[in-house]
This record gives sequence, C-alpha cells and structure tokens, in this order.
Amino acid sequence: MQLTLTIDSKKYVVDVEIVEGEEVRMPAAAPVPAATISSQPVTPIVPVATAPAADGLPDDKVCRSPIAGVVFKVTSEVGQEIKQDDLLLVLEAMKMETNITAHVAGKIKAIHVSPGEAVKNGQVLVEFE
Repeated sequence: MQLTLTIDSKKYVVDVEIVEGEEVRMPAAAPVPAATISSQPVTPIVPVATAPAADGLPDDKVCRSPIAGVVFKVTSEVGQEIKQDDLLLVLEAMKMETNITAHVAGKIKAIHVSPGEAVKNGQVLVEFE
C-alpha cells in the first residue's frame, strides 16, 4: 500500500507493508511528526534554485549533486553524446546509491568528479556543451 505524507510542506510517497498479526509500537520518547495522508498519486517535488549559483554556470549546462555523498561510480565520459535521463554517475549517501541522470540532452564537456570523491549538495558534477 502506498501512502502520501506531507511533512513541513514537502510531500513524500512511502510504501507500507501491512502484516496481519503484527503490532508495531513507537517508543514513548520518539516524537511523531504530524502528517497528512492522501491516497492520490503525487508528482515528486523538485526544488528550483532561485538565485544564481556561486560558480556562475547556468543550470541548463551542468548537472549538480542533489545530495551530499560520495561518488560511487562514473558511467559517462567526456565527449559522450547523451540523451535526457541517461545515467551519468552514481552517488552513495547513507549506504544508499542514487542514480544521477542527465536532465538535458547534449554532449559532455567535462566531468568534475571521480569515484571516491566526496561531493556537497549543489556541487557541479558534469558540465555539458
């Protein structure tokens, strides 16, 4: 079953498995955030930067890291022609892998990271021509 939770004005879709006969209790000390539950499908919300980036590169010419993490592997190379949604690299954060895909079609001009490198949220990972 899928639930949609709204926490601090952000919507999250979670999968919940209900197992009959099992009871799950939260510890009394753990605060439970208020949530709004809806059965309607939700389109993921992607934050949009309103101020220009400090590096001065236009967002349509770069792929930025959506999270802080470590580059697990790079699956693209300089000069490669890519289509929208092609896999560029994989980041690891909190023991989870996150696929980073191209948001535009084009040609890769530069790859600014390498495997094992720590990256910050918003850091330029790949630059397009």
